[in-house]
Amino acid sequence: MNLFISCPKGIEPLLADELQALGFKPEAVRPTAAGVHLEGELADAYRVCLWSRLANRVLLPLINAEVTDADSLYALVQQVNWLEHMRSTATLAIDFNGSSEQINNTRFGAQKVKDAIVDQIRKQTGNRPTVERNQPDIRVNAYLNRGKLQLSLDLSGDSLHRRAYRLKAGSAPMKENLAAAILYRADWPDTDNPIVLDPMCGSGTLLIEAAMMFSDIAPGLSRHYFGFQGWLQHRREIWNDLLAEARERRTQGIATMPATLIGRDLDERVLAIAEQNAERAGVAELIRFEQAPVEKLTRESLPEGKGLLVTNPPYGERMGDSARLMFFYRQLGGLFREQLGGWKIAVYTGNPSLTEVMGLRPDKQYQMYNGALEGRLALFSIHEKRLPPRQQAEQGVGQCDVEQKATTVDVPPEVRDMFANRLRKNLRQLKKWVKKEHIDAYRLYDADIPEFAVAVDIYGEHVHVQEYAPPRKVDPVKAFERLQAVMLAVPDVLQVPAENVVLKQRRRQSGKNQYEKQGESQHFRTVMEHGCEFRVNLRDYLDTGLFLDHRPVRHRIQQLAAGKDMLNLFCYTATASVHAARGGAASTTSVDMSSTYLQWGQRNMSLNGFAEGRHQFIQEDCFKWLKRQRGAQFDLIFMDPPTFSNSKRMEGVLDVQRDHAGLVKLAMKLLRPGGLLIFSNNYRRFQIDRGALAEFEIKDITAQTLDPDFKRNSRIHVCFEVRHANQA
Repeated sequence: MNLFISCPKGIEPLLADELQALGFKPEAVRPTAAGVHLEGELADAYRVCLWSRLANRVLLPLINAEVTDADSLYALVQQVNWLEHMRSTATLAIDFNGSSEQINNTRFGAQKVKDAIVDQIRKQTGNRPTVERNQPDIRVNAYLNRGKLQLSLDLSGDSLHRRAYRLKAGSAPMKENLAAAILYRADWPDTDNPIVLDPMCGSGTLLIEAAMMFSDIAPGLSRHYFGFQGWLQHRREIWNDLLAEARERRTQGIATMPATLIGRDLDERVLAIAEQNAERAGVAELIRFEQAPVEKLTRESLPEGKGLLVTNPPYGERMGDSARLMFFYRQLGGLFREQLGGWKIAVYTGNPSLTEVMGLRPDKQYQMYNGALEGRLALFSIHEKRLPPRQQAEQGVGQCDVEQKATTVDVPPEVRDMFANRLRKNLRQLKKWVKKEHIDAYRLYDADIPEFAVAVDIYGEHVHVQEYAPPRKVDPVKAFERLQAVMLAVPDVLQVPAENVVLKQRRRQSGKNQYEKQGESQHFRTVMEHGCEFRVNLRDYLDTGLFLDHRPVRHRIQQLAAGKDMLNLFCYTATASVHAARGGAASTTSVDMSSTYLQWGQRNMSLNGFAEGRHQFIQEDCFKWLKRQRGAQFDLIFMDPPTFSNSKRMEGVLDVQRDHAGLVKLAMKLLRPGGLLIFSNNYRRFQIDRGALAEFEIKDITAQTLDPDFKRNSRIHVCFEVRHANQA
């Protein structure tokens, strides 16, 4: 039989090695893109299905020929005598991949293949097979590439990476055959270093695969379905012999398992899933699961001896922006170097630049795919350094103690000093103003020096650092090194604990991302501004709950609000409404789509001692709400729409440049004679449409709405006063 064994891209050489280890001669194994061609017998096909830890599918090609259009595809499929492979009443599934100019839809291609098979069998027997996607008797694989169709029987029936032990997984599961490939590349099993640790094990895939490999458990032994089981040429006696052999090897392997496998994770929920998966795989007794943060990893908490740390740390949206991840990976590198001298380290990540900041030089790196997602495996050896004999005697230690070294920052001292000196200068310049204005929250630094593209905001005793996402052309490692210099300088210059400094990455937001939580710390605190108190959260959201640049606008609203009815559109956390209430407003109405921010606004109002009776909060799309209102109701309106929003709660998409004139006109219908609308937004290229708004008096007051902490960035927002014509 000429078989094709498919596998994920990047592990074809490993699959070829594995097949030779299963007993195939080198000349029978020919690696190619995304798989290996294999010559063997029926028993060999069964053996691959049962024992390959790396394969996806075992395909038996039936025909390989040119296809020009749908008719030639149909005719080619009918050249196969399908009654040699399936009963007339069998169930059938078609997997069609690839395309041509005439056949450019995989669903259409699959339909043509199915029609050809069904029509042939119905013509010969009067019966017809039925389509069944899940566990059919026969699964046919069709691959069309460059005008040639390869038609095969899928003897595996379902991807072999599905071992049947993982019913649940974490938020970003690793495929089982990728886990096996990572372990093979890390030279596991290793009887000389029989300890495996995954300090961020998630649902336990790496450890379960490691246990199955060491204890000689066939990865397909727990599967109840293979594609050959409904095939007419299936030989049960051969398959049953292979199963019996695999069961015996499993019994012997588990009985003699000398390895120590440890899985740790901070999340007890995913640890419970890992334990259940290990139980179904039959290796629960071989793995020790522990709830512990990776930061607490110490050599003393591990069994004696050397081993392999293998892990797939967070590398995407699970943990937030790239800056936070880079700090996390740098911390991991230092931790491994300090605690795991003599160990091997294997780190797989979908973001290769993350391994580059670990401060460790990889022995080898491999490109591998988790499904369609490209990733990289980096292998490290943590070397132990010998201490001089006299120092060994003085310390009473053996000859293999690790020499500790702190992580270095590859930024010239003069550049680091440049940033620190600018912070000190800004602090001196703003000190008197901050004290005079009685404010706790202000901007200290805003990308004043091009090499340090961050904003540094003070919130009482805490500091909020936002990194502006660097352009793609900037080396992410160099950008990280500069950011690390920032995070070292900020607590030093401002004399605050490092844990009081919060880092986020500022990037262009769209849709729900601008409102989405970044964490769940519930880290709220209170700051003061012109007699008002506000709850801010520096950790859980992209924004903190207080737009610092709008401070002068809020203060102006406070000064104008006495006895007036005030409307706050796109109110966010209703800070402008609180200022109006503090200024003696007769009433405030705050409108926003987000229930989270409206509740936040209600707490702000309550924090300042204002009851809800005269202060309304409405959750709705501002556009829709404005269209429903009738008659002038307000003396003072503040409107600060986002630059762009495609929230599901909105009618259509909001684009402030395109839609601002319509918004202003609707709002002005609610403004009483002599009233004032303050309109602002943060779109840097915004141009107000004076032609469309010619019926109103419009005054640009942007320059008057910038406090000293934002004078360096005059484009942070634009602001206009809008009045009905012919009024002062």
